[in-house]
Formats: sequence, C-alpha cells, structure tokens
Amino acid sequence: MYAIVEINGQQFKVQEGCKIFVNHLPKAEEGQTVEFDRVLLIDQDGAVSVGTPAVEGAKVVCEVVNPLVKGDKVLVFHKKRRKGYRKLNGYRHQYTQLSVKQVAI
Repeated sequence: MYAIVEINGQQFKVQEGCKIFVNHLPKAEEGQTVEFDRVLLIDQDGAVSVGTPAVEGAKVVCEVVNPLVKGDKVLVFHKKRRKGYRKLNGYRHQYTQLSVKQVAI
C-alpha cells in the first residue's frame, strides 16, 4: 500500500516504514508526530483511490526523525570575462527527515 501526499507544496510517494526528506518544517521537534491530510492518491493492493483534489478522510502519520538536516552544498559562481570580476557563493538547503508510521483511510 502506498500513497501520494502533498507536503509543503511538493508531492511525495510514501509507504509505511519509509523515510523521506521534506522542506524544513520550522515547528518540528525530534520525536514529534505530524499528520498530513492532503492525500492525493492511495493504492491498496491494486485498488486505486484518486482524490478530487484530495481523498476524503485519508491521512499520513509521520514521526520527525531529524528536524534539521542540511543538504549538499551548491556552489554558485559568477564571472565576467576580461573584467577581473569573480564571485563564489555557497548554499545548503535545509530539510526535515520524516519516518512514515501509518497511511490511513
């Protein structure tokens, strides 16, 4: 059984027991239980329920494993040729790691 759930404007395919990285949830604390009720699709052994836009009464229950995880560093380099202008910026995106406990209808 799996579900497609929308979290912070992004869609994720989740199953019970899987771990996902979502955009940083500012109020999340380690060990906290978080519920998401915007479930777009549920597949139960081939029986697919598609919501319009969300499935009624469906929810995904997750536990916060790590509230702040930094992603890989992205380097942004700007240069103007023959002018001596060079600028290098680094950026690391922040994520929250969730563990899916239950997909309920």
